[in-house]
Amino acid sequence: MQSIERLKVMAALALVALGVAGFYMVPAGQSFVGSLAVVAGLAAAGAVMWFSETGRAFVDYARDSIKEAQKVVWPSKKETWQVTGVVFLFVAVLALFMWVVDSGLAWLFYDIVLGRG
Repeated sequence: MQSIERLKVMAALALVALGVAGFYMVPAGQSFVGSLAVVAGLAAAGAVMWFSETGRAFVDYARDSIKEAQKVVWPSKKETWQVTGVVFLFVAVLALFMWVVDSGLAWLFYDIVLGRG
C-alpha cells in the first residue's frame, strides 16, 4: 500500500510540473491562459492528494493547527506598548554599555598599551 501512496504523491508533483510547463508554453500575450494552466495543475494535484493518506494527514494537521491558533491569548494594546517600551529601553541601555566598553578598550589598548594616543 505504501507504493500506491508514493505514486499518488509523484502524480501530484507531476501535475504541478505540468501546470507550470503549461504556463511557459502559452504565448506571452495570453498570460490569463497561462495562469489558468497553473491553477488547473494545482487543483488537479490537490484532488489527487485529497485521496491519499498523506493528503488526509496534512488536512488533519491543518485543522489541529487552526484549533491551536484559536487558543492563543493575544496581548492587549496596552501590554504590547509596554513590552515594546521595555525592549527599546533595554536596547538603548545595551548600546550605551557596549559603547562604553568599546571606548574603554580602545583607550586601554591604543593609549596605554601601544602608546599611540
